[in-house]
Amino acid sequence: MKNVNLTVNGVPVTVPEGTRILDAAIKAGFRIPTLCYMKDLCNESSCRVCVVELKNNRKLMTACSTVVSEGMEVLTNTPKVRASRKITLELMLSNHHKECLSCVRSGNCELQKLATEYGCDASKYDGEMNSYDVDDATEYLVRDNNKCILCRRCVAACNKVQSVGVIDAGGRGFATRIGSPFDHSLSEVPCVACGQCINVCPTGALREKDSIKEVEKLLADKSKTVIVGTAPAVRAALGEEFGYPIGTDAEGKMVAALKAIGFDKVFDVNMTADLTIMEEGTEFLERLQDKTATLPMITSCSPGWIRFIEYFYPDQIDHLSSCKSPQQMFGAVMKTYYADKLGVDPKDIAVVTVMPCIAKKFELGRPDQSAAGVPDVDVSITTRELARMIKNYGLDYAALDPKAEFDDPIGKGSTAGLLFGATGGVMEAALRTVAEIVMQKPLDNIDFKAVRGVKGIKEATITLGGNTIKIAVVSGLSNARKILDDIKAGKSPYHFIEIMSCPGGCVNGGGQPIVDSATRNLIDVRAARAKVLYNKDKKSSLRKSHENPVVKTLYAEYFDKPGSHVAHKVLHTSYVKRKRY
Repeated sequence: MKNVNLTVNGVPVTVPEGTRILDAAIKAGFRIPTLCYMKDLCNESSCRVCVVELKNNRKLMTACSTVVSEGMEVLTNTPKVRASRKITLELMLSNHHKECLSCVRSGNCELQKLATEYGCDASKYDGEMNSYDVDDATEYLVRDNNKCILCRRCVAACNKVQSVGVIDAGGRGFATRIGSPFDHSLSEVPCVACGQCINVCPTGALREKDSIKEVEKLLADKSKTVIVGTAPAVRAALGEEFGYPIGTDAEGKMVAALKAIGFDKVFDVNMTADLTIMEEGTEFLERLQDKTATLPMITSCSPGWIRFIEYFYPDQIDHLSSCKSPQQMFGAVMKTYYADKLGVDPKDIAVVTVMPCIAKKFELGRPDQSAAGVPDVDVSITTRELARMIKNYGLDYAALDPKAEFDDPIGKGSTAGLLFGATGGVMEAALRTVAEIVMQKPLDNIDFKAVRGVKGIKEATITLGGNTIKIAVVSGLSNARKILDDIKAGKSPYHFIEIMSCPGGCVNGGGQPIVDSATRNLIDVRAARAKVLYNKDKKSSLRKSHENPVVKTLYAEYFDKPGSHVAHKVLHTSYVKRKRY
């Protein structure tokens, strides 16, 4: 590829032909602010915050869309450029409900940050403002168009990344707004609750439905034994909310914080991830042996993915594993086996989960999620909500014990279960167990690196008991759509498929800490967080689900064996065919 030479603020830089000014400036060591642009997602050139000056060109150009040319001289910070950016920001603020002190994004809002940086007068262009009703009809998400700046990142995430397409820009001119078809609420359209729109929103226009008060109410109820379980991916991101680098392991501090907040028991959902592997692995082997069974079998851990297939491919539901997700298995175990152990009525146990996902909020209310006659899980909060609780409770995160441990007897999970937090992790954990069950001996190498990494579709071939098994790992629902279309057309070569709703898996879930576009331009957040999980797995002495002593005890004392009648009653579920409108 041909190279292009240019200067940015007088600094020479050489970049490949076709490079945008924005990326050339980064290489030269200069940051250009953006609001509508996000790497690999959105390039609308609509906000015009990224304008720059070109020598011998009277017109300011958008750095996010203008391609470099030989000999170009770019100026990113002239008085003319700064004045233009300031006016643009002030005009945005003139139609923005400036409730910063009460906004969940205060301190982590890209508009707020730039307005402060450019010394904006928020009232300079006061006048007519749009006013919208807040859409809070779903169990998991709140949309407040009064804080929307029409960057269209959420639209790109919903349409391009997830291929769900329930939001887009409507209206014209000053009346332009982001909404759903026919101005329906998100509760009335086939939104799958992935939360990727929240992760890319630069302001507080999109946020998760807050469940902190529900948790606090449970903690204050002295008649309740309140148990909390944390998902694998939470520990890989929580520290970011307190200024720690992306890719910091926060497990110990997370556990210490939950104990300080007042939960009676702090357990690891990794344990029921291991349980999921035992049930799902058994189900897969049974389907392989039954010539009439539906293949490929597809994992069922991601509730956003489950909602997607129920809405868009209801005729393919038989491909799903019947296993509940690790979250729901966790609640079911707490209110059956553990309730028996404690001698406590299941209705007097409250289960709270901390998840990287907003879809978990609606999952706990799905049909067939009440093994003991009461909901398996009472409340689910996101990584972001846990961070807010830690701050609200006045805990000094830096001073928390980095080596705090989960409670016994059910706090122990293998690092195979831990890998559920990254795309490919469920498949790798399953292969470690299924292969050893079939071969009846330990594997020489349990690192299945072919299923690792953030690529949207990964595939591999393994041999199990003389059978050649083709597997696929998929993340991001636009990729899932490709796989399902092939299955529907009879062209799929696979036997076993892992699908996760969010690109990169749960480490990039819709409830994880929000990372601004400037950082996403430089760091692959998904890979950095996943590295935490793989590093912990590499150092672990317990790396296989079937070797987890807690899982062995559960089967010996309660479930009998994987796939048993009791296991199906407590740990398995059913699905529904949803109408899109």
